[in-house]
Amino acid sequence: MRLSFGRIGARLTALLPGRTDLAEMRRDLRRDLLAGLTVAIVALPLALGFGVSSGLGAEAGLATAVIAGALAAVFGGSNLQVSGPTGAMTVVLVPIVAEHGPSGVLTVGLMAGVMLVALALLRAGKYMQYVPAPVVEGFTLGIACVIGLQQIPNALGVPKPEGDRVLVVTWRALEAFTKDPNWTAVAFALAVAAVMVVGARRRPAIPFSILVVIAATIVAQVAGLHAAKPIGDLPSGLPAPSLAFLDVGALGSLLAPAVAVAALAALESLLSASVADGMTVGQKHDPDRELFGQGLANIAAPLFGGVPATGAIARTAVNVRTGAGSRLAALTHAAILAVIVFAAAPLVSRIPLAALAGVLLATAVRMVEVGSLKAMAKATRSDALILVLTALATLALDLVYAVILGLMVAGTLALRAVAKQARLDQVPLDRGDHSAEEHALLAEHIVAYRIDGPLFFAAAHRFLLELAEVADVRVVILRMSRVSTIDATGALVLKDAVEKLNRRGIAVLTSGIRPSQRQVLDSVGALELLRREGREYATTPEAIQGARTYLECAGVIPPHPAQMSWPISEETEETVG
Repeated sequence: MRLSFGRIGARLTALLPGRTDLAEMRRDLRRDLLAGLTVAIVALPLALGFGVSSGLGAEAGLATAVIAGALAAVFGGSNLQVSGPTGAMTVVLVPIVAEHGPSGVLTVGLMAGVMLVALALLRAGKYMQYVPAPVVEGFTLGIACVIGLQQIPNALGVPKPEGDRVLVVTWRALEAFTKDPNWTAVAFALAVAAVMVVGARRRPAIPFSILVVIAATIVAQVAGLHAAKPIGDLPSGLPAPSLAFLDVGALGSLLAPAVAVAALAALESLLSASVADGMTVGQKHDPDRELFGQGLANIAAPLFGGVPATGAIARTAVNVRTGAGSRLAALTHAAILAVIVFAAAPLVSRIPLAALAGVLLATAVRMVEVGSLKAMAKATRSDALILVLTALATLALDLVYAVILGLMVAGTLALRAVAKQARLDQVPLDRGDHSAEEHALLAEHIVAYRIDGPLFFAAAHRFLLELAEVADVRVVILRMSRVSTIDATGALVLKDAVEKLNRRGIAVLTSGIRPSQRQVLDSVGALELLRREGREYATTPEAIQGARTYLECAGVIPPHPAQMSWPISEETEETVG
């Protein structure tokens, strides 16, 4: 136990911030502070919008952006990552709110945070690199569609219908709108979204999101447009930390949603950190430390009424583009949002919900990289299939199931492609020192096959069928030096093939078995079968010479004076007469 606790302590120490982080934060204060201010301006409407979309309210989004944003900035594994509420997490939270209520979401966030810390201690961050690109692209496309559909009720100015499936809620919102149209809300949403999309393309350095939200709020207030429903009252400050929401008896029923939230938080945060690395030179995140920082952030956020948080790709990208060089920028963004919470809550409460819906609609549109989707769709049919299935599963099921489905399909197709590389090719016998007449005589009774590629469960049975169709010869030589890998299934199939050929009176000799593959063959008895008959050789010429000796002993070809006698077993004597 002491050793275990000692290892945990050493691992925790490695995950904590060090002097290097502090030194980097002092390097260029002005640039980082300016970047943090810019990100805060971009993050404010997103935090409010995602809080509203989650079902816990705008104050929950702000609390998450402040608390989780600050902790993830300090303890995370990326110098450039900006964390907070995200659209992907909102997609997962909506059905949890519908089934378990706000307290269930807070409990799930707390549990997910603990799981993320455990993943960091287990060094699970490195496995993110095994998620295929088509899964990530399909996942992102599906999220963008869901985020856009989630905004339909507020964009149409109708109360959010009941339901935890976004397609059902969208349809019900459209039905409500046809009965009582609210064109004011539609105009606000479309105007905000259009300005953001067009403005971002023409002047990407200008924070159009906050500017257009301010403009929409002023217009709604001056014109007295009551149809543009505002956010509503917000608390002037963060609530005191509390565990009053925690119901120990409900932990069992919330375990599955907590696993889903933790998986999504890990996936999105590590993906966002990787994107940040790719946008800079000399920056590289620590995946395990990033999981640790996100875990602490998600443990703390629910105590203040915040929703689960992840690394936010859009805000992280803004942070990088505005020149951030250290984690001070993300920390500054959280501090500025905290000031807004305490000083400007009455003003923020007047923002029309339709304007926030327009911000998130534009965000969903900008998430879709058309060029990347086209490239992935043109790459291979398998990549296109994985992308489409993952996107549809994200839209119809949920994000975690979508990723699992995408990974399963990708894994199956990858195994299929690898299995196709396994080949059984007939090759001519090496002539060696034999004369032309002797070589022709040997070739009449001996056939040699070379196994190329992996011999594992996905390819082994096809190999068996091919080998079982060997013509009526006396000896089969299997050249195995090019077998890249072999598993228990492949070894069993090889043994089965040897036994079937032996029962037909065909001797099987092998050459070139690698040392790394001997254990697998030995574990299923395949190696012992060959050894017992004396039919395993290091090289192909030795195997051919052994086959010649076997044929001489069987009386098939005339004996060679220099050849040694072949050891014939009782079974061989019966088959060759």
